[in-house]
Amino acid sequence: MKYLDEFNDPQLARRLLDEIRATATRPWALMEVCGGQTHSIIRHGIDQLLPDEVELIHGPGCPVCVTPLECIDKALEIAARPDVIFCSFGDMLRVPGTDRDLFRVKGAGGDVRVVYSPLDALQLARRHPDKQVVFFAIGFETTAPANAMAVHQAKRLGLANFTLLVSHVRVPPAIEAIMTAPACRVQGFLAAGHVCSVMGMAEYPELAARHRVPIVVTGFEPLDILEGIRRTVGQLERGEHRVENAYARAVRADGNPAAIRMIEEVFEVTDRAWRGIGRIPGSGWRLSEAYRAFDAEHRFDVTGIRTEEPAECRAGEVLQGLIKPTDCAAFGTSCTPRTPLGATMVSSEGACAAYYLYRRMSEPALPREEMNPVG
Repeated sequence: MKYLDEFNDPQLARRLLDEIRATATRPWALMEVCGGQTHSIIRHGIDQLLPDEVELIHGPGCPVCVTPLECIDKALEIAARPDVIFCSFGDMLRVPGTDRDLFRVKGAGGDVRVVYSPLDALQLARRHPDKQVVFFAIGFETTAPANAMAVHQAKRLGLANFTLLVSHVRVPPAIEAIMTAPACRVQGFLAAGHVCSVMGMAEYPELAARHRVPIVVTGFEPLDILEGIRRTVGQLERGEHRVENAYARAVRADGNPAAIRMIEEVFEVTDRAWRGIGRIPGSGWRLSEAYRAFDAEHRFDVTGIRTEEPAECRAGEVLQGLIKPTDCAAFGTSCTPRTPLGATMVSSEGACAAYYLYRRMSEPALPREEMNPVG
């Protein structure tokens, strides 16, 4: 298949669903790691088309959602300073901090700008030598190479007015944390294809073997997801726990070696706090010693900011797959995209945002026989 519409073919979807139904003989709980996969699943009703034996659990694969509250508050503190141009992707502007968000900082006079690449922020630093330009560097492994390249270029150009506020997280330690949690029900994983397109699959076989769970690298279109589910259920039924690549058109076993080299030059592994989840050992990156001068946390002395999550928001439980968004009493009432309590309601990859956007206000939404696969 070469074209996008081929991955939305209803006839092929029905065939995959029939194979899954024929294969599943007992209950299985699978977790899709990526928030982009979650949105595709909810948009197309894939979870409601699956046989009753197969349950999909939404995982913590939304980088905006897992950015800790204290990091948001650090961003707000820096962005409000008069000598700063604070740059971010647009999906961070409405993520609530303790008492405001970046939109409110901008409305109060802060120079907050939406950019489409960290290199855009780098160009701003070159054009405005009298300003401190800060880029909000969040994300999983997917966005790390571009952020690393921006810092690499800043050092090469001698730009003393460019820094990153870093909140990078890594998927394999998150899988480890999920599998070792006391309430874990996950029996197989749909791994994020775009992460593996950068990092490859080298870290996954050991996880699959130790926890005896299949891990299938999966894409984002409906047929990608159904194929990932088919392979995962097949392994579970056969008692296998291997790593499979169901996204071979984008993922190689060794990933992107040039991108990995750039990441390893600029960043080093560190413990990282995940919003609503807590600190996961070795689950993040920070700037290495050679690039520490470009760390906004230290330049602006905001390392001491500490915060507490609002008790009413259950986003942490959503991110851990313990509840669905509709299990939260605030969902769709006191928590909406206009009045969000947590990032999962405003991020373009958040599970709560997916449920609200596609009007999944309760479970179940439609009888299976009334639904049209991917149509």
